[in-house]
Amino acid sequence: MSNALSGNKQIGRVSSFKDLVTTDFKGVMNALCWHRNLEGDFAAIVSQLQLKDNITEILPEDLLALQLSERGNRAREIILNDLQLLANFGASPSLNLLKCYERDDELDFISTDVYSYHVDRSPIATDTFLCTYYGAASDIIPNHEAEQKTLIPEIRKKLKTLHQGPPEEFEDFLKENYFDLHYQAKPNAQPINLGIGHLWRLAVDHPKQQVLPCIHRAPKENEGEYRLLLIC
Repeated sequence: MSNALSGNKQIGRVSSFKDLVTTDFKGVMNALCWHRNLEGDFAAIVSQLQLKDNITEILPEDLLALQLSERGNRAREIILNDLQLLANFGASPSLNLLKCYERDDELDFISTDVYSYHVDRSPIATDTFLCTYYGAASDIIPNHEAEQKTLIPEIRKKLKTLHQGPPEEFEDFLKENYFDLHYQAKPNAQPINLGIGHLWRLAVDHPKQQVLPCIHRAPKENEGEYRLLLIC
């Protein structure tokens, strides 16, 4: 594992899927990485898949229909195995071929799309799993290196102007519009790139969560290159 990951207290390191799903988050650790050096031609898979929209879900039968070399077949086996492991665990994984996500440019002072640093929230105990097999990979950032956007005075002032209801309903307004999920990196913050092929488990904001949720963002895509991403 790279020095950037191995020396970071936010990230727990495991060597198997079993450890990935059974290790508890604790303290400042709110991200777990099953670090892998995958062998296989994932580019061959991406080159044969058909993008129908900016984001296209790829089903197992889509993968099985591809004519691949030995290395391409190895990549396919890895993806199918990851999907099966997560499904057996009780998760609902989705494999996406991705050109870009939808941008949120409605407000010029705050963004609520996935390119903005954000946390995931759920009403039930769950985690976010993701793995980038090809293309640009996501970033996470230590919680102490980011500030909730709704607490930044100039942004909060504008949000209060946007809010039309009574002051006591302002916090509910922030939650209902997902403004409170988004963060801004502090000066000199050092984001951590999740890299290619590693399977990650990130802490989510839910009622039973014992740690801070993991702040993450989608990457800016590389020019002319799709992403192949497993997420659930």
